[in-house]
Amino acid sequence: MLTIPGKTIRLCDHVLRRDFLTIGSLTIGGLSLPQLLRAEAQSGVRRSHKSIIMIYLTGGPPHQDMVDLKPDAPEDIRGEFRPIATNVPGIQISEHMPRVAAMMDKFAIIRTLVGAEDRHSSFQCVTGRLFRSQPQGGWPEIGSVLSKLYRPVDPSVPPAVDLSMKMEHQPYNLPGPGFLGMAHAPFKPSGDAMNDMVLQGVSLDRLTDRSALLSSLEKFRRQADQQAASAAGADGFSERAMGILSSSRLVEALDLSREDPRVRERYGKDDPECLPYSKAGYQAHMSKFLAARRLVEAGARCVTVAFADFDWHGANFTNGRKVIPLLDQGLAALVADLHERGLDRDVSVVVWGEFGRTPKVNANAGRDHWPRVTFAMLAGGGMTTGQVIGQTNRFAEEPVSRPIHYQDVIATLYHNLGIDTARTTIPDLNGRPQYVSETHEPIRELV
Repeated sequence: MLTIPGKTIRLCDHVLRRDFLTIGSLTIGGLSLPQLLRAEAQSGVRRSHKSIIMIYLTGGPPHQDMVDLKPDAPEDIRGEFRPIATNVPGIQISEHMPRVAAMMDKFAIIRTLVGAEDRHSSFQCVTGRLFRSQPQGGWPEIGSVLSKLYRPVDPSVPPAVDLSMKMEHQPYNLPGPGFLGMAHAPFKPSGDAMNDMVLQGVSLDRLTDRSALLSSLEKFRRQADQQAASAAGADGFSERAMGILSSSRLVEALDLSREDPRVRERYGKDDPECLPYSKAGYQAHMSKFLAARRLVEAGARCVTVAFADFDWHGANFTNGRKVIPLLDQGLAALVADLHERGLDRDVSVVVWGEFGRTPKVNANAGRDHWPRVTFAMLAGGGMTTGQVIGQTNRFAEEPVSRPIHYQDVIATLYHNLGIDTARTTIPDLNGRPQYVSETHEPIRELV
C-alpha cells in the first residue's frame, strides 16, 4: 500500500485523514498492480465514459413505507407512515422522503420488482443472477463485467470501486469478480493491502510539492528496481503500476475536503449511530454518495455503496424515522448533483435491496422478509423518468400489472452503457461464452 504520512485529522465520515490517503494501494482484491495491469492488457477491451452508481439497501427495504404506501389498507398493514404528493401529479411516496418527492421528475420507481431469492445477500442486486445457479467460479458482479469489457477511462482510476463498509453479515458484502478472476475485482479503498510502502519524507502538507514527491518517488523506484532485479518476469507493467501510484487522481477523487463546502453540506453528515447496531458496520455514510459522484467523474465505471440496514423485524417505524430521511437526503443530493454537472445522461443510478417486507406488521412492530415483490428506484442514464412502473394489489403483496425482474433492471443498466446484451458475452473458466445478462431487452418504459 502506498502510504502518505499525515496529521491525524478526522473527516466528516469519521475516517482519519492519514488513513484516508492510504488508498493508493499496490493491491486490488489481493492482486498486485503489475499483475492487474498485465491481465487487463490481455482482455481486449474498448472504451466508454458511461457509468453506474448502485446504492444497495442492505437487508431488504420496506416498500410499503417508502414508495408504495397503502393508506386505505387496515392499520396493521398500512403502518404509521403517510404518503405525500410529489412534483409529478398522481405519484405519492413516503412522508419521510420529501427531498426526493420534490424532484420526482428525475426518478423512476419500479413498484413491481420480482424474482427475489429469500436470501440476505447483495448477490442478486450486483449480478442480477440467481445464487443457486452459477457456473464454476461464480457469476461476476456488474462492476467486474465492466472492468472486463472496457479499459479504464483513466489509468490511475480502477473501473470498479466498492465504497461499501465491511458488514458483519458476510453475504451483505459484495461477492466479487466470480469467474473473471481477481484482475477484475472492485477496488476497495478500505481494503487491506499486502504491503506498506511509505514515500519517505513526504508528509500530507507536502503532497502538492511535486518536486519533493518526485524525489521520493525516484528513491522508491530505485528500491523497487533493486527488489525486482532478481525477480522473474519483471516487465513494463511494473513501470505502469508506478505511474498509477504516482498519480493523485484517485486520491483527489476520494478526498472530500476538495469539494465545495456548500455541496458537502447538501449531502448531509455521516451518522455512525443511525441504528442501535450501526457499529457492526451498518452505518449511514452520507459522504459516500458524494464520493461516488466524484469517482465517476474521475473515471470509475461502476461505484457501489451499501447504505445502512433495513432488516427491521422489530421497530420498523422507529428505525424508518431515522434511516429513510438520511437516504432521502443523500439520494436527492446525488441526483441533483449529477443533473447540475451535466452527468445525468451518462451516469445511471439504481437503488434497491434483496427483497421487500411483509405487508402485515408483526407483534414487534416490524416487517419480515417478503420476496414476492419489492421496489427499485432509478435515475439518470438518459432514462425516461418522472414515472412509476407497475402496480401492486391493495396490500402491496404482489404485482397486479407489469412485473419487472432483477435481470430486466440489469439489462437496462447495460443498455445505458451502450452494451448490446443480446450479443455481448464473456468467457467463463471453461471458455464457454456467457451472456452478460440473461434478459436481452431493457425495460421499454425507461429507454
